Amino acid sequence: DFATPRAILTGHDYEITCATICAELGLVISGSKEGPCLIHSMNGDLLRTLEGPETLAGPENCLRPKLIQASREGHCVIYYENGLFCVFSVNGRLQATMETDDKIK
Repeated sequence: DFATPRAILTGHDYEITCATICAELGLVISGSKEGPCLIHSMNGDLLRTLEGPETLAGPENCLRPKLIQASREGHCVIYYENGLFCVFSVNGRLQATMETDDKIK
């Protein structure tokens, strides 16, 4: 038997750098090299775009998501390449931000 994809997710213009699946909520969250993070349903529907704050230290902080993690409670934590953490609700609302000089892996 050959495996077939459950859905094809579209919407990014650049290569995907990070992704997570929240099976409890039926969501796939992904980030691309030069763009925003997107929330898709498991069926492939594009639900939301997560835009980081552009006022903290300029828009360059939010262009390169490096790590994404989602919780079953509906929170999404995104770590950007320049040391910025952002917490979003699955509705796309920015809830908190924090900057760090530490290298997170």
